[in-house]
Amino acid sequence: ERRSRWIWRGAGYFTFLAVWQFTSTFLVQDFILPPPGVIAEEMWGIITSDQLLTHFAATLKNIAIGFAIAFLIGTIIGIAMGTSRWWEAFLGDWVMVTLTTPGLVFALVCAMVFGLSGLGPIVAVVVTGFSYVAVNVVEGVKAAPKDLNDMARAFNVPQHRILRHVLLPFLAPFFFTAARYGFSVSWKIATLIEVIVGTEGIGFMMRREFQEFNMAGFLAWVLLFF
Repeated sequence: ERRSRWIWRGAGYFTFLAVWQFTSTFLVQDFILPPPGVIAEEMWGIITSDQLLTHFAATLKNIAIGFAIAFLIGTIIGIAMGTSRWWEAFLGDWVMVTLTTPGLVFALVCAMVFGLSGLGPIVAVVVTGFSYVAVNVVEGVKAAPKDLNDMARAFNVPQHRILRHVLLPFLAPFFFTAARYGFSVSWKIATLIEVIVGTEGIGFMMRREFQEFNMAGFLAWVLLFF
């Protein structure tokens, strides 16, 4: 069964590359859609140069700082909303508005406010990512075992020990889910704001190749981004 899954997965990749090669050879000009071999050479050139390390490091730095702050803020807000109906009423609408607003809006606002400053991508990641964390943490807090919490209170266990030994261990799966979705959104928004006003990073290189209409270079950075 495992071998069969890998065979079908490999067949999917092979079919994709075959359709790509056929399209670039017979349907469109190769400068519009370069064949896979040309893209592979372009990617190898980026990998062997210092560009890959420089620009990936710039993007990952913004994501690491921004998402760490977003995860902390989202966790605090999520626990507060999940344990207090007052905080849920006070913050609920703002979290939902942030969650449903397109990331492009935050990227453009941060680009206008911070310009070419390095704070723009970090702030955009924080504003976009914290709501995904908060929503997952709220659901986890509300699903926590009420009987265990009531027993701890009956034995006069301090609140900070209940939080540490009862609530946080139960929230571990919700933290992982929040990290997965929040990080994926943070990765996209950081690259998007680099496309708009970045001076380094993966998004900046995509914008440079786009402005030069270098489809091979653009697709190489896109595939490295994937």
